[in-house]
Amino acid sequence: MGTVLLSELATEIVIPVCAVIGIVFSLIQWFLVSRVKMTHERPATSPSSSKKNGFHDSLIEEEEGINDHNVVAKCAEIQNAISEGATSFLFTEYQYVGVFMIAFAILIFLFLGSVEGFSMKSRPCTYDQQNLCKPALATAVFSTVSFLLGAITSVLSGFLGMKIATYANARTTLEARKGVGKAFIVAFRSGAVMGFLLAANGLLVLYIAINLFKLYYGDDWEGLFEAITGYGLGGSSMALFGRVGGGIYTKAADVGADLVGKVERNIPEDDPRNPAVIADNVGDNVGDIAGMGSDLFGSYAESSCAALVVASISSFGINHEFTAMLYPLLISSVGILVCLITTLFATDFFEIKAVKEIEPALKKQLIISTILMTVGIAIVTWIGLPSSFTIYNFGVQKVVKNWQLFLCVAVGLWAGLIIGFVTEYYTSNAYSPVQDVADSCRTGAATNVIFGLALGYKSVIIPIFAIAVSIFVSFSFAAMYGIAVAALGMLSTIATGLAIDAYGPISDNAGGIAEMAGMSHRIRERTDALDAAGNTTAAIGKGFAIGSAALVSLALFGAFVSRAAISTVDVLTPKVFIGLIVGAMLPYWFSAMTMKSVGSAALKMVEEVRRQFNTIPGLMEGLAKPDYANCVKISTDASIKEMIPPGALVMLTPLIVGTFFGVETLSGVLAGSLVSGVQIAISASNTGGAWDNAKKYIEAGASEHARSLGPKGSEPHKAAVIGDTIGDPLKDTSGPSLNILIKLMAVESLVFAPFFAKHGGLLFKIF
Repeated sequence: MGTVLLSELATEIVIPVCAVIGIVFSLIQWFLVSRVKMTHERPATSPSSSKKNGFHDSLIEEEEGINDHNVVAKCAEIQNAISEGATSFLFTEYQYVGVFMIAFAILIFLFLGSVEGFSMKSRPCTYDQQNLCKPALATAVFSTVSFLLGAITSVLSGFLGMKIATYANARTTLEARKGVGKAFIVAFRSGAVMGFLLAANGLLVLYIAINLFKLYYGDDWEGLFEAITGYGLGGSSMALFGRVGGGIYTKAADVGADLVGKVERNIPEDDPRNPAVIADNVGDNVGDIAGMGSDLFGSYAESSCAALVVASISSFGINHEFTAMLYPLLISSVGILVCLITTLFATDFFEIKAVKEIEPALKKQLIISTILMTVGIAIVTWIGLPSSFTIYNFGVQKVVKNWQLFLCVAVGLWAGLIIGFVTEYYTSNAYSPVQDVADSCRTGAATNVIFGLALGYKSVIIPIFAIAVSIFVSFSFAAMYGIAVAALGMLSTIATGLAIDAYGPISDNAGGIAEMAGMSHRIRERTDALDAAGNTTAAIGKGFAIGSAALVSLALFGAFVSRAAISTVDVLTPKVFIGLIVGAMLPYWFSAMTMKSVGSAALKMVEEVRRQFNTIPGLMEGLAKPDYANCVKISTDASIKEMIPPGALVMLTPLIVGTFFGVETLSGVLAGSLVSGVQIAISASNTGGAWDNAKKYIEAGASEHARSLGPKGSEPHKAAVIGDTIGDPLKDTSGPSLNILIKLMAVESLVFAPFFAKHGGLLFKIF
């Protein structure tokens, strides 16, 4: 089969070293952000630093003669309020999630332990009956441990991301006084801290878990990597609650603040008189940052697990080729190094001097990382894989060459870039689709809604073709393993993707703080420019997350079908077809739950904001302070209560279907939910993003066309605000949560596959 250039020892060193480099790099970025002081003393600038990025360090306030020390103190005070709100919400959420985590861990142990009646005897291996494998009880114990490891890492990823974002938001505002380039660097560096911490932590924990489990499993790699799948399940189950809970929180506050503040009271966004304004800014951190962090960590963990499971029953696992076995982890390791170089292009190699350079700089990040990563994958494939090997393909071993596997990873990587750019085309106000939506606001909110929905449906076409091509190419070359590594390819530049994604909410918060601290309109213009670019890049990030989720869940589906010993999934058998049609319905049921939750929470918020405006004397005049804490409490209570039903729907469906209807019906459910979930997720995210940017297009008034629709407060602007408000739960709650639904059901089915294969289908056994 050929030898591997990279020795086992080198593999054992390279992977943890790359992870540690990622962690060190993120700490350096954090240190650089922390040098922006939240006190009003001017640091003595050396001649070299004063000209960095083409700006002189003088502040706008000094030019205008209003350098008020109170501004800095006010920024620090607002930052503290946002940070406290976000921390207290996440602690409350994690208490509930912790209970679930322990309960589900017990469930995993009981279900998997009962496969062989909790016996401690070795059993014949599933795929190789001649050899003996470790007992089912061992798989139960280790799957439970890896589930807990994945869950804790996921929670930690989200929490650290939120902490960094709330640390950086006011610092971005203060740097905006020196120019847009300075503010951009602070926001982007903070995003990079989160991106690199998450990518490196995910890789390091997985690597350590594999090595520790190996001490017990020895040569039984089939059992070892089956137990590791719990890691992906833990990561995604926490992400589900983080995404849904955070999404409901942020959108309840956002909708409440916008409807009463902008539409009814005609006050600007993030005006300190608005009682919901702190809750709105807290929401950006718990939904877009903590939720997104957990979500992408889950995708990464699952695609790694899917690839490892298939590899363990292919020639890599059978012949115990450790370097080739850890090929998925080597891709991620190189990804960290590639993203590190890419990040320096944004923060150190090039300077941003004008507002119009922000969006191109972020897009360049995606292009540079993709090109460098293609080279990185080629090197890893050349030194980490034998020239020819076999991959398990539903009962037979398929011969694969190493260049074919390189193409599988590369096609996933480039499909991700295509999805990113298509998403940008449909959601950025620099292009005609969003400008058409803005133009439709002339005739009111109804036409705006119609145009926005049409845009969302249309934006599904090219991403689906991109996903379809990558599935066909990677499956033709390397069966289900090909699809798993294609998903990994799409996620290999996760550190850069997350940096770009986290940059958006940080800039959004920075604008909010500038408005609340009463800073000059020129600073607000700068933070708005940062935020508008961030909105588009957030949509690109969601596109990546959805595209990779489709590939990941298909790879997990393949691993599940293999593990449950289903030879073919025949759509014409009634067992499978009923699963298919029910599975296709689940994303709609799930979306209905999350949308309704946002609606009912927003209803309470609107009533509270109205009550405060009507009953607190002097609030509109700015003489009295609103009761921010009450609005924060409404959002917290609503999101904690409302995240449980959608979470239960996703977590219980595979268990109920597998136990009562069996593995064939469950395979139908997984296929159905994948096919319909991807379409709804893309259209919901892009519709919401387009409405948001159509509103920003009118507000900015940058072109003749935009000025003809404005200014703020005009009838077209009010119609745009209504569109934006409808789109909020679509793009930030339902859309992003759906990609977790399709991944989570697949990985859960894979973890419980031994139980379903042995004891499942109770109803069909009775009749």
